[in-house]
Amino acid sequence: MATLSNYTAPPSFFRRKTAGFHLNRRPFEKTHLQLLFSNTQEFWWPMGYSPLRRRSSYCCSSATVNENKKKIGNGAAAAAAQSEIPVRIVALVGEGSVSPLKSTPWHDVMIHTAEKLKWVDEEFEMVVFTDNVCRANDESHETVVQLQEALRQANILMLVAVTNQESIKWIQMNSQGVPNIICFDSSPTLTNKLGGSLIQTTTIRSIFSKLPLPQSKKIKESEDVVTSVYEAWERHNSDDIRFCLLVIINAYIRPVSILKNLRAKGFSTLNCMVTNCGPQILNCLLDANCRKALQCLNKCSPVDQVCNYQCIVSYESPQLEEFSLCVLQKHNCLELDAKIPDKPVVTPMEKFRGDDLDHDLAEDLFVGWLGRLDWSWRVVAGQNPAYDQFPCQYQLFYRGRAKGSFWYEPVFQVRMLDGKLVWRRRRYRVKRGKTPGTFYFSVLDNGVVSNEFWTIVDVSNDLSWGLFHYHGAARVAGQSYTGAVLVSPNGVYPDQSQRGRLVSALDRCSIKEWELFNVDNCSCKDPPLGLPEGSSLHRKIKIEDFEDSSAGGEP
Repeated sequence: MATLSNYTAPPSFFRRKTAGFHLNRRPFEKTHLQLLFSNTQEFWWPMGYSPLRRRSSYCCSSATVNENKKKIGNGAAAAAAQSEIPVRIVALVGEGSVSPLKSTPWHDVMIHTAEKLKWVDEEFEMVVFTDNVCRANDESHETVVQLQEALRQANILMLVAVTNQESIKWIQMNSQGVPNIICFDSSPTLTNKLGGSLIQTTTIRSIFSKLPLPQSKKIKESEDVVTSVYEAWERHNSDDIRFCLLVIINAYIRPVSILKNLRAKGFSTLNCMVTNCGPQILNCLLDANCRKALQCLNKCSPVDQVCNYQCIVSYESPQLEEFSLCVLQKHNCLELDAKIPDKPVVTPMEKFRGDDLDHDLAEDLFVGWLGRLDWSWRVVAGQNPAYDQFPCQYQLFYRGRAKGSFWYEPVFQVRMLDGKLVWRRRRYRVKRGKTPGTFYFSVLDNGVVSNEFWTIVDVSNDLSWGLFHYHGAARVAGQSYTGAVLVSPNGVYPDQSQRGRLVSALDRCSIKEWELFNVDNCSCKDPPLGLPEGSSLHRKIKIEDFEDSSAGGEP
């Protein structure tokens, strides 16, 4: 018998929808950077530009201009009103089903996903049920009634690991009014639906063979959405599960704030690039690695940070850096403006070994084992799938020669798309935050500046492990992100005696332990370490006092 424990829902979910709500389909558009190495026609004509069309624009009457301004104003007001419309999602998971995320029950994964959706927009509401509710003998049972009401209100139904035939029949009878249905790891008899159009498929690869859309453009647009969704799902991490839902919301319901920046801006983008960055574009075209980087980016969804960053680090070159520095950082030709996320709110640790944490001590904790070892810390595990997953991550924190300067240099391996392993190194300038244990980081990464806000969440008394959280944004690239890294002196996971304190620290970041994925620290030969001449290390901590055996060499 189903019970109230089978679902989770905010009370506001069951309010009636705003009158006049309608679907507004917003498929992906590729940025001009991604279109650069596509077919020439694809690059020019989506801009909606021709010399004749541009010339005729000067002949408009003032009445026409005023009418256009009025339409723009009305459109902006409509967009603002639409952004306030709640988005309601129902997640239905197979009873007892287990996810690939360290064998965590799918029910727990989806409950956490519902919480993370709120970080993006408070109006994104998701309720989670297990499919045994569908098999309740009493149709009038409170939980069954609540599921039926949720489905009547839902914009999206997400089915995960649903294979029971009785459940499938109930879902098919009760979900006909839901405009968007997406199925993962479920029975092939369940049907996907996007924007109200059924997608009959038994495999992802043939998903469009029976798509009832008459126009090839719509087929391509839907294909981009579904490809992005399923590719993200197959990466099996919590951020990408949320990303799947955000893509569908953005494409078929209403704009999503963290995705809206990545739309092409028309002729102004092309004009900016050609006017300001002609030599850099030509140099990129003539360089094999730069050309490969942009060709690789062209295959990614513009909102897929994992795919995009993998392309960049695989084919980085001076020509790519100069291209990005000119087109994005100096001239912001894509007119993007991503903000550093303000959620989740994470507070720093307050004391270390009984002493109040001040700025000097906090910097010393970052410096960590450097001086006794050739590095400060090694990353054991990370939470962000785009930036924390690289093999063999070494952290170097140190004080610079200039008064008050502090630097962070991560050294890490990248497995390129051709399978080759190469070392990469970055250099961040670090400034103290207002509260001890918080810091502002900035880095020029392949021509684009990223700004980040870091927090020292916790460091064990024996320096055997630490947890650092960050919020960040590459403003002119339209990318914002959050993440956390678990570190230790030798890249080994903290022992079981530390688990309670570690889980507590993760909770303060709104991160579950099963969200972390372990970094591959097995083949880390000859990392390019070393510090600039004149660097200094600790001020308060005496690293020679820490003789814990965890400071050994390779894991």
